[in-house]
Amino acid sequence: MPGYDLHTHSTFSDGTATPDENVRLAIERGLEGLGVTDHDTTEGIDEAISAAGAELAIVPGLELSAEHDGTSLHVLGYWVDPAHDGLREELRRLHDTRFRRGELIVERLRSLGFDVSFERVRAIAGEDLIARPHIAQAMVEAGIVATEKDAFDRYISDDGPAYVPKHALAPVDAVALIRDAGGSSVLAHPGMWRGSEAVPEDLIEEMAAGGMAGLEVEHPDHDEAQRSRYGAIAARLGLVRTGASDCHGARYDFRLGAETTPPELVDELRRRATAPVTGS
Repeated sequence: MPGYDLHTHSTFSDGTATPDENVRLAIERGLEGLGVTDHDTTEGIDEAISAAGAELAIVPGLELSAEHDGTSLHVLGYWVDPAHDGLREELRRLHDTRFRRGELIVERLRSLGFDVSFERVRAIAGEDLIARPHIAQAMVEAGIVATEKDAFDRYISDDGPAYVPKHALAPVDAVALIRDAGGSSVLAHPGMWRGSEAVPEDLIEEMAAGGMAGLEVEHPDHDEAQRSRYGAIAARLGLVRTGASDCHGARYDFRLGAETTPPELVDELRRRATAPVTGS
């Protein structure tokens, strides 16, 4: 399984495995490199680097929350400077609003008649950012739904009755922030936006013109038609075509390494972290 898995999550956001465990699994599966991309935090990177040693290349990153037309959209940022003032301020804002948003989602669930405990959600999240999968897990434990997918599908997805919007940047602003912090940006899973809808193509074009470096084409939840479509868009816009598992540990059956990016394309992504913007 050669290549780099450029999109993975750990217990520092909504994954179930620690960075150390993700690294060990990546080595076991023969990967060349691993992207550490927790939601709105860079806190797990040092642990991953320490665990990897010389056996695995680590691509430090994060998955930055953005929003378009009232719906969540995610932008992967690689090689950002975690000490960058603008990035630190945005991550602090996202952290603070995620906590309050978790409280409000639980309040809405309780108003719908479901006995969900915010204390349990906090315990599941631990010291890390509260995210909707933590709430979904609490709902499964409480017997409200059979699976976390049911929790999203029926109650807490972007159009669900318990959904609460969160603070997030516009996608073009997220790309600009990642560039300002010295990083290279990739639009994550463009086929997964507003349920089964795709991210609008004109928005992808606008993000590319603003300096976005790549497009996540190979993703476990993209079918062959989507891969063909996004591959063509990436080629037309001069974007790096990436592949990644979007692994969340046990939540998605430990699919780490299911999709990968060749090392020469990883090198190109890194080159574009400091390249001038050529879009109009």
